[in-house]
Amino acid sequence: MEESSSATTGDQRDKSTEEEVIIREVDTDQPSTCPENELDDRELDGSESKPPLNKSDILKAVEVVERDSRAIADSFSSLFASLRLALSEVTSGSVDHMRCFGDAAGRLQESALDAATKGNRYINSCLRKVLRRNVDALDTAVNKLVRLP
Repeated sequence: MEESSSATTGDQRDKSTEEEVIIREVDTDQPSTCPENELDDRELDGSESKPPLNKSDILKAVEVVERDSRAIADSFSSLFASLRLALSEVTSGSVDHMRCFGDAAGRLQESALDAATKGNRYINSCLRKVLRRNVDALDTAVNKLVRLP
């Protein structure tokens, strides 16, 4: 089963690389329409602000985020594949246990019915013997009474 699990995970990774989203590069040379950029490089308290990030730093940061996102996505895909496999195994195990339980319950029922039938036969045979003894005793008593001289 491990082979099918690793094959499934490999297939999922192939799909994730095929479905990569291509990010367009934004032209950073255009002037911004944000009113914040119209302010000078000084903060409200008069201190110097941090210099803006250059284009290569932004691209590097985006690449790092993309790489980390891809790794997280692969990790989640692997996790979900493992969970799906474990759930499948547990479910099939539960179905097997339910079948086994059904078979055992059926056999127990058959055994109980068989034992009850045999018990009834034994009780009936004992009752017949007791009844036969009582009938014989009654017959003997009647015969003694009838044969009186």
